[in-house]
Amino acid sequence: MPKRSFSRTDRLSAQFRRELGVLVHEAVREHSLPSASVSDVEITRDLAHARVYVTALQAERSGEVVRALNELARGFRQQLGRMLRIRQVPELHFHYDASVDRGERIDQLLREAARRDAVRGDGAEGADPAGSAPADPSAD
Repeated sequence: MPKRSFSRTDRLSAQFRRELGVLVHEAVREHSLPSASVSDVEITRDLAHARVYVTALQAERSGEVVRALNELARGFRQQLGRMLRIRQVPELHFHYDASVDRGERIDQLLREAARRDAVRGDGAEGADPAGSAPADPSAD
């Protein structure tokens, strides 16, 4: 029998991400919360728990968003049960996804390093312009 490319939990995670994205967007507007979006959903194999990762436009207010969404989780769970028509809806646990913040910080550091290199001149001294590694003398 051919192996499936996606497991049931993977398919459910994708569906939860789409549906929760809509529910979170509505909750943000309804409860005057800072703008937030669902970035990922991870569901356990036994379908008992789902970790919902959210990003916030204002990182400094992310704690407020996560607390509010965790308080609204029971209602989200009930809505998901009706929308998806599944027997067991996982318990939702909202977490802040800091990967976007880390990516922005890395991008900022790279831009600063490039700016410093441009001010110094052509970059690292003695570097091979082609970017290749030096030949290994023991390979002969």
